Amino acid sequence: MSPLSSAIPVSRERVRAIDWLRGLSVIVMIQCHSLVLLTPELRKSVWTGWLLKLDGLVAPAFIFSAGFALSLLMVRSAAAGMLADRAGRNLRRIAEVFAVAALVNTVWFPIRTEPVWLLRLDILHCVGLCLLLTLPLAALLASRPSVLAGAAFLLALGAFALAPFSDSAGEPWASFLRKSTWAPFPLVPWIGFAWLGACCGCVAGAWGRKGLARVLGLLIALGFVGTLMPHVLSDLYPPHRFFVTNPSNSATRFMWVCAVLLGLLWVEGRMAPDARPSRARRFLEVFGTASLSAYFFHEMLLYYRVFGVFSFERVWGDSSGWLKYSGLLALLIACTFVLCIAVDPAERALKTGLARARDLLLSARWPRPVRRRG
Repeated sequence: MSPLSSAIPVSRERVRAIDWLRGLSVIVMIQCHSLVLLTPELRKSVWTGWLLKLDGLVAPAFIFSAGFALSLLMVRSAAAGMLADRAGRNLRRIAEVFAVAALVNTVWFPIRTEPVWLLRLDILHCVGLCLLLTLPLAALLASRPSVLAGAAFLLALGAFALAPFSDSAGEPWASFLRKSTWAPFPLVPWIGFAWLGACCGCVAGAWGRKGLARVLGLLIALGFVGTLMPHVLSDLYPPHRFFVTNPSNSATRFMWVCAVLLGLLWVEGRMAPDARPSRARRFLEVFGTASLSAYFFHEMLLYYRVFGVFSFERVWGDSSGWLKYSGLLALLIACTFVLCIAVDPAERALKTGLARARDLLLSARWPRPVRRRG
């Protein structure tokens, strides 16, 4: 360990709450996408409206969690003198996100004839871009956690503050900054949640759960203030889509994400460190640690027509009442869970094999040319 890294404050406490947040987000995401199984009349009901408000927290929670994990691991790696190795591993993880995003777009769109669809900014593309833009900041400042936390916080506020202007952006920026069928999840305001997550992950990595709890409390208070100022914040900008880009709407979302994480952190703090995980906890942690696989599998089960015949949407779409919908949702979640468990050993074996191949390549000693005296 270098003299610099030994001076970095660091906490090795496991933050399981962030895995639980991701796991809950996966379950709510599956529920959200499964609303296509309801009858058209029920999709217009008051209950569906409440569900959609809850579903609006899924993307912020996912992107927040991604920024949190990246920053947490970078700070800890800097303290251990392994920053370069961690940065490389994060780059490979980001490449995996983009690979799955490309695979999903290949399934839904005519990639062979119109390869431009590979660039469509859906949620996975957005997560990958947010991580790609957050990684250099985290790598540069991981050895100074207080600076990294402050910089990430200010960047997040800047992204939320500038987001309303993206609604009037012209091309080519509009394709990446403005919400549309081409970009369901544009870069703003979503990158703000990644930077907020990076701020919190940095604090957790340097000062542990207590420090994280304090920062979450401050963010909840800030989000509450923003939630109370919708008209004030709306009047500061030219016409824009309030429920997409207005800072008050973003404040409401990160307030609730932080409140849920704080609650999960409290639950984690009341558990014995060596306590045997319950079945419910193991179930949640599988989705939390395999969220990328869960996203892909539930999408394929729900929409992709196997042999052109079967999918949940093909067989039961637009036809379910609440009771039938609940049963189908439970079945879809269970099938997704089983597939995540089934592919986990293969994923681990592939990663281990690639790591060994890389190590062998790096450790190979090539014969040096012999210099002849003459």
